[in-house]
Amino acid sequence: MSAVSTAPAPRKRRGGARGGEAAAGWLFTLPALVIVGVFLVAPIALALWVSFTDWNGRNSPLFNDSVDVVGLENYAAITTDDSLTRELFGRSIRNNAYYVLFVVPLQTALAMFLAVQVNRRMLKAKGFFRTAFYFPSVTSSIAITGVFLFLFASSGVVNRIIGWFGVNGPNWFAEPSGVLHNLLRLVGVSGAPAGWQEPGFLGVSGWDWIAGPSVAQCVLILLAVFTTSGTFMLLFLAGLQNIGAEVGEAAVMDGAGPVRTFFSVTLPMLKPTLFTVLTLGLIGTWQVFDQVYLTRGTPAAPTLTSPAYLAFNQAFENNEPGIAAAIAFVLFLIIIAMTLIQRLVLRDRDASGMGRKRKRGDPDAGLMAQGAVRLEAGPQSTTGGGLT
Repeated sequence: MSAVSTAPAPRKRRGGARGGEAAAGWLFTLPALVIVGVFLVAPIALALWVSFTDWNGRNSPLFNDSVDVVGLENYAAITTDDSLTRELFGRSIRNNAYYVLFVVPLQTALAMFLAVQVNRRMLKAKGFFRTAFYFPSVTSSIAITGVFLFLFASSGVVNRIIGWFGVNGPNWFAEPSGVLHNLLRLVGVSGAPAGWQEPGFLGVSGWDWIAGPSVAQCVLILLAVFTTSGTFMLLFLAGLQNIGAEVGEAAVMDGAGPVRTFFSVTLPMLKPTLFTVLTLGLIGTWQVFDQVYLTRGTPAAPTLTSPAYLAFNQAFENNEPGIAAAIAFVLFLIIIAMTLIQRLVLRDRDASGMGRKRKRGDPDAGLMAQGAVRLEAGPQSTTGGGLT
């Protein structure tokens, strides 16, 4: 009669061991948590407290008998009160809104275009072009702004070049007129219609709201696109290289040309990267500060002021840290709202997560479906990696 061997039953992990692992995990993460709490959470909480007080910037805002809680007065001063502060805030929001409206689409489109070009399999010296396009992003923004101030001076290089074609260039950074107002003057509209000069939203008249970016701000828009497109190019490049070459080959076999392949296959698969780029672009453009700071004091400075610079001005020049903190948190809410709207627009995806939901009869749906079938059929050549 043979003996039956039995495997020993696995021992149950004791609760004490699990508790020890949890304690060890908290112990290892404690330094990072302390750093985040001291240098991020605590300053944000303190700024929120300051936004509800009349602190003058001297001594401590905490446990100070001379600091009174004023509730929402600081927020009312920049949004509802009939005051110069509200008008300055309204103008900064208008300036920044046009800045965002032009910079984000232009830098995103240029970054995607550059990424597609440097991802081509036939392109030689890829490393050189990638470095050249990315180099402005790692260069000091102060230095690049100084170069642009020189290039766009009244007697600068840009005006000399366009002067060869018989065009008298403006004094760019001293020209506060809005681009849309200038275009309206070309068609005979030289002034505001009746009622358009009255103070409107945030104390800014309707005529000023439709002025468009000033001539000076157009230079800052070019500067922002020039310095940020390289960074976003790398993000799009990483997304393109994660798309297998077999996807493009399947689209070509189905009769799609390069343009159709890009808009029907590549772009939908880049939606997560596109969302990241747009989010980072929105945050960066709403927080623009250094270029505005360097151009302060010019005749066009009121058309360049951003909320971030206005908060700095209120805190350190006007001794109104409560107003500055209120501006910062209103700006925070604007960024959150625009990010949520963007997420809502880009959230619509099909079951595979590769783009928008396809309607019945959509010709692109067949192309995507056939491409998916070919992907499941077997491995294809992956030379080069990614789509072009």
